[in-house]
Amino acid sequence: MKSLSFTIACLFACFFASAQILPSFQLGLKAGANFSKFDSENTFSSNNRAGFYGGLWARIGAAGIHFQPELYLSGKKADLVSDATGEVNKVSFTSLDVPLLIGTKFGAAGIGLRINTGPMFSLILDENQSFGQAAGNVFRADFKNQALAWQFGAGLDLKKLSFDARYELGLSKINKSGYPGTKLNLFTVGLGYRIL
Repeated sequence: MKSLSFTIACLFACFFASAQILPSFQLGLKAGANFSKFDSENTFSSNNRAGFYGGLWARIGAAGIHFQPELYLSGKKADLVSDATGEVNKVSFTSLDVPLLIGTKFGAAGIGLRINTGPMFSLILDENQSFGQAAGNVFRADFKNQALAWQFGAGLDLKKLSFDARYELGLSKINKSGYPGTKLNLFTVGLGYRIL
C-alpha cells in the first residue's frame, strides 16, 4: 500500500513539474478597471478616479518562467487639487499601454497562481483637462505624450479565465510644465479570457 501511494505521489509530482518545464504559448483578451492617482511634488494633491482598459495579452513560457507582453487601450483619470486654493483639475488620458512582464506560475492543469513584474511603456493618444471655474485655466498642465512605469502584480488562472490585480508605479515625470515632478500611479484589476 505504501509503495502504491509513493508511486502515485511521484506521478503527480512529475506531472506538475513537466507542466512548468514544457514550452508553451498562450494568447488572450483582457478588460478591467484602473484607479489612477498623481504623485506630485508639494503644491498639489491628487484624488483617485476610476478608468478602464482593454486589449490583448500573450504568454510565452518554459522552465517555470514566462514572458508576458500586453497591448491595451486605457482610459486613465485623476484629479489634481491645488493645496492653496482647493481648485480641482480633472485630468483624463487615453493611452496605448505596452507592459512587458516576466513572471512565474504555481500550479498545473489550467489552474494556478501567477506573479509578475516588469516595465510598462505608455503612449498618450489624447488628454483632457476640465476645471470647476474659468479661472482654473491658470492650473492647466502641459503633459508629455509618453510615460514609463513599473508594474507589480499577481493573477489567478482558472482554465481559460484569468483574474489579475496590479500596482503600477510611475517612473517618469509626465508633465512638461504646470505641476512639478508629477508621476501617475495606478492600481488595476482585470478579467481575462484565453483564446489560444
